[in-house]
Amino acid sequence: MSAALAPERVHAPVAPPESELPIRSAADVSDLVNRGAAVGSDARVVIAIALGGVFLDAYDLGALAFGVKDIAREFSLTPTGTGFVASAITFGAIIGALFGGYLTDKIGRYRVFMADMFFFVFAAIACALAPNAWVLGGARFVMGLGVGIDLPVAMAFLAEFSRLKGRGNKAASIAMWCPTWYAAISVSYLLVLGLYAVLPESHSGWLWRLILGFGAVPALVIIAIRSRYISESPVWAANQGDLAGAAAILKRSYGLETRVDPAAQTASAKPAARKAAWSNYGALLRGVYLRRTVLATVIAIASSFAYNAVAFGLPVIISSFLKQSMLTTILASLALNLCFAFVGGLIAVRTVPKIGAWKLTVVGYMFQLAALVGLAIVGRPTDGTAVVTAIALLAAFLLGQGFGPGSHSMTFASLSYPTSLRGVGVGFNQTLMRSSSTVSLFLFPVLSAALGTKVFWIIAVAPLAGLIALLAIRWEPSGYDVDAEDFAPAPAGK
Repeated sequence: MSAALAPERVHAPVAPPESELPIRSAADVSDLVNRGAAVGSDARVVIAIALGGVFLDAYDLGALAFGVKDIAREFSLTPTGTGFVASAITFGAIIGALFGGYLTDKIGRYRVFMADMFFFVFAAIACALAPNAWVLGGARFVMGLGVGIDLPVAMAFLAEFSRLKGRGNKAASIAMWCPTWYAAISVSYLLVLGLYAVLPESHSGWLWRLILGFGAVPALVIIAIRSRYISESPVWAANQGDLAGAAAILKRSYGLETRVDPAAQTASAKPAARKAAWSNYGALLRGVYLRRTVLATVIAIASSFAYNAVAFGLPVIISSFLKQSMLTTILASLALNLCFAFVGGLIAVRTVPKIGAWKLTVVGYMFQLAALVGLAIVGRPTDGTAVVTAIALLAAFLLGQGFGPGSHSMTFASLSYPTSLRGVGVGFNQTLMRSSSTVSLFLFPVLSAALGTKVFWIIAVAPLAGLIALLAIRWEPSGYDVDAEDFAPAPAGK
């Protein structure tokens, strides 16, 4: 063989092992993710860390529930001032969600997640040391920025590191946010119970400070371990044209050996998915996405308004409306969250791949509507039987929230949009949802003081609105490959 042929032999491509999967486009990357990760890969760890962010969101939002009365007394707050402190975190979450959704699509899931944990650390410490209501409200606002930024990126990780169908599919992974949320609320209740038992009565004013300050601990843990396991979303990286980076992520987080087809390096082969822009918020209100946005928004607002009024007001309901002691209030709130809201969330995770998010949400709203109407009719209990009835109705409300709108408000928000719109989709949804939370947290102390148990008639409007929206728009996101819409038009009517 002549020497002239030697250079060609040296530079000729080596045939890849048959085990390597070819990547020609972002659609191929999305398809590999949809098939599921290899056994022993880091994908589940990534999902767990993303859920850790959700845990922090819930803990920080709910940690103030038992301290509201003490804060009002310590800082001599009026009902309006109490509402300001309670709702400051959701004001921050509104702004955080709006910017966080855009940044999640613009600079990537990894960078946003790596940054937002610091909000939780500094804000939690500031809350614990707050000398007055203004500093406390300001620190809670900053904490809310972290909450708002975190939800879009956490939902993106859950959706983009999960398989499309079967057990543990995208809808099930996203639904895990719900039991995680209730676990965080239960942890705050357990901390209150433990501190309530050990703190001397002369130091009872420290209780709310210790509870709020503890939020820095899990944030520091996440900061310590996230760089080891967290990677960028492979689908997002591929949508940006970085197929080589997506292949590296698939190997690291999914345990998949892949290779980028040389033909995919040409400009014409790069993905045509829309790039991140503020105008993408407008895309949520056009075409097929309008119907999905309307449905996801109504579910989110209705779920948030009712849940915040009942769940975050649970200690007030039990101690004031039901005339129970502080210890009974803590134990009852803990039991209701663990036995009904948390269990309901686990039911959603196991059943959504087979039953679907739409049906579960409809049934959940039916539970809530019946429970709230029942609470309004029972009113302020005057005997033991009425107290048991009221507790049972609260349990039914939380169970319905757990397997219904509580789990699937985020399913609809996250899986109604493809990768290129997921950040702004969740951000938009969370902006409106947090607005509802702000109104709910602000109004509940005022309305409950003025109306007593008749406030449940007003809260019952929320699940009724959710039911009407679901019956009008029958959109099922579970099992549907919405990410494919970045590469092909959405089917009509979807």
